Amino acid sequence: MLVFYIILFIACCIALYFAGNLVLEGVSRAARRFCVNEFVMAFFVMALAASLPNLFLAIMAVANGVPQLSLGDVMGGNVVDMTLAIALAVFFSKKGVSAKGETMQMSLFFTFIAAILPLVLLIDNNLSRIDGLVLMVFFCVYIYWLLSKKERFCFIYSGHKIGNNETSGAANYGKLLGGILILAGVAQSVILLAESFSIDYAISLPLVGTLIVGLGNSLPEIYFGILAAKAGRTKMILGDVMGAIILPGTLVLGLVALLSPIEITDVKMFAVARYFLLLAAIIFYVCARTGQKITKKEALMLLSIYLAFLMIEIFTK
Repeated sequence: MLVFYIILFIACCIALYFAGNLVLEGVSRAARRFCVNEFVMAFFVMALAASLPNLFLAIMAVANGVPQLSLGDVMGGNVVDMTLAIALAVFFSKKGVSAKGETMQMSLFFTFIAAILPLVLLIDNNLSRIDGLVLMVFFCVYIYWLLSKKERFCFIYSGHKIGNNETSGAANYGKLLGGILILAGVAQSVILLAESFSIDYAISLPLVGTLIVGLGNSLPEIYFGILAAKAGRTKMILGDVMGAIILPGTLVLGLVALLSPIEITDVKMFAVARYFLLLAAIIFYVCARTGQKITKKEALMLLSIYLAFLMIEIFTK
């Protein structure tokens, strides 16, 4: 049975790799055609697609009366995104991942707030409908800010401004859509495999949410980040990662809390995830602000945080 799970997981990883290539090419061409900053394009296209499994899982969790699973998924996924996903992207890049520019730096601040805001609202171990509304309002504020300036939609590619005169053809959009659907579908398959694995091997629900499901939902960001790093598209990396943190941490969790408030009856249930989410948010923010670049040394630090999180979660359950 264990071999069966391993084979299926490897097959999903291979599918993610090829789908990631399709999306990377499609996003680049779409950004050129519509004269949109690659950071903004990656945030809306890639991060939104990668957040669909979080949304689907949240809806299913609420329907089944276990909204805590969605909370664990978001918290675990955000830890992965700010540590493992960004660290691997940096390792595959030539000169690290750049975070230069007003849009990038301000988005970094919004990302930090989006990561820790659920923790602040959970101080009383309850995520109420009012808390959910606060999260969704924060998401709307960021989107309004992101779309408020024209320069975010005028980008220079290879020394020339490219606008709507460039055509990429229906084939490009077909590849982009196909890649996104495959990424979302395969990521969801990984989640279902992980849940089945947890039942067969009697793994607790919080551990499934924070480790297995959270990691499964972060696979698109990990693969996309590696591919974008190899292609030198570092703005896409941070656009994807920041979007994958902000969307689930505010929009998805906000929706869950509005539909079914989350009450944590066992304080120890998410204790480790809370501490490491706060630590990951602080270190990620500091690394990206320092020199406006994440270096390989800083990536090692982020990777070590994830490994510590993984080991402590496993051995304290």
